[in-house]
Amino acid sequence: MELYYTFSVLIVLASFFAYLNLRFLKLPGTIGIMIIAMLVSVGIRLLGDSYFPATTKHFFELIKEFDFNEILMGAMLNFLLFAGALHVNMSDLKEQKVPIMIYSTVSVVLSALIISMLLYYIAPLLGITIPYIFCLVFGTLISPTDPIVVLGVLKEAKVPKRIETKIVGESLFNDGVAVVMFAVVLKMATDPTFDATFGSISWLFIKEGVGGLLLGAVFGFTASKVMKRIDDYKVSVLITLSIVMGGFLIAQSLHVSSPLAMVVAGLIIGNYGKKVAMSEVTKDYLEKFWELIDEILNAILFLFIGFELLLLPNLNKQLLIGFVAIFIVLFSRLTAIVLPWKFFDIFKFFGIRSAYNKGSLMVLVWGGIRGGVSIALVLSMPEGEYKNLLLEVTYIVVLFSIVVQGLTVGKLAKRVLEKE
Repeated sequence: MELYYTFSVLIVLASFFAYLNLRFLKLPGTIGIMIIAMLVSVGIRLLGDSYFPATTKHFFELIKEFDFNEILMGAMLNFLLFAGALHVNMSDLKEQKVPIMIYSTVSVVLSALIISMLLYYIAPLLGITIPYIFCLVFGTLISPTDPIVVLGVLKEAKVPKRIETKIVGESLFNDGVAVVMFAVVLKMATDPTFDATFGSISWLFIKEGVGGLLLGAVFGFTASKVMKRIDDYKVSVLITLSIVMGGFLIAQSLHVSSPLAMVVAGLIIGNYGKKVAMSEVTKDYLEKFWELIDEILNAILFLFIGFELLLLPNLNKQLLIGFVAIFIVLFSRLTAIVLPWKFFDIFKFFGIRSAYNKGSLMVLVWGGIRGGVSIALVLSMPEGEYKNLLLEVTYIVVLFSIVVQGLTVGKLAKRVLEKE
């Protein structure tokens, strides 16, 4: 009942804030909801105890009891990744399969290492000492671009389709890689009994990553075959819901990556399934259903990111290091994208070419938006000396990423296209 009550409050607030944004701010929907939630959070922190003490206390408790990490990583992420992958054209991804694979794996690892090294050496200059292992924890949780935020922002920014596919393709897959990497590094940082050998880490990556991809393929093809035999839009919607909800439980029990499983299942059903198993009516209902799910959950996600400001102990203390971290993250993103792009020249001999020109790379770097996934990961850390510090720095980086990068990536993409 408490979970129902919490979701009821969030839905009411999300709809009210969405109306205010559409009526007055006229920003992209999700970003507008987040900004209004942040303004309300600031108002509550400044005036709530003086004017509405009982309501403020109750609302604080409501937000604090909402397990953002479990709800996002355990439920919402699977729905949103499946919904996003369902609308991605597989043929567009195939054209850039090698660059997307490299940017969603090598670039994520490279970015995490660059961020951790820079933060480790720069933080003491600002009067803050952070052990390298916790710098690496921050690097792993902040390196992946958030597929949920990227999909939502790019769709509303009306970024050209061919550039959107490049950014979304990377975002959909790098999330699963980063979650596994974060789990390994966090275990190294907090569990002294963990034997972090090359073999154990490699096996964990293979099991989680490859296992998730294979499980998603089984889900996708099985669901498509089943839907082909009935072609009923009501049952087809139920089948896709069972893939997301039941698939998560199966992935958890097998200890494989549920985000990767949902991406692959969504891609297969959205391409192969739609082609061979669905009539136009079924396809239309399925697409509209998952589009609505996507919109509703995105609104709740951005609303909660805005209200997360209420849970930060003291943001003022970390403003300087947070501001520096923004530039560290952007620099690492630029380096992790440009270096692999340079190495594509080596593969030209084998007929592998990248269609990413300098303009596309600019948009790819700036479109690497961080969001709820990073916040959820840092919240999943056990209580300790560095959790609040990393939470506050993460929030500052995410805030800049969503507001500044999210509101300008569309304009950058159009400007780049005009010059090509």
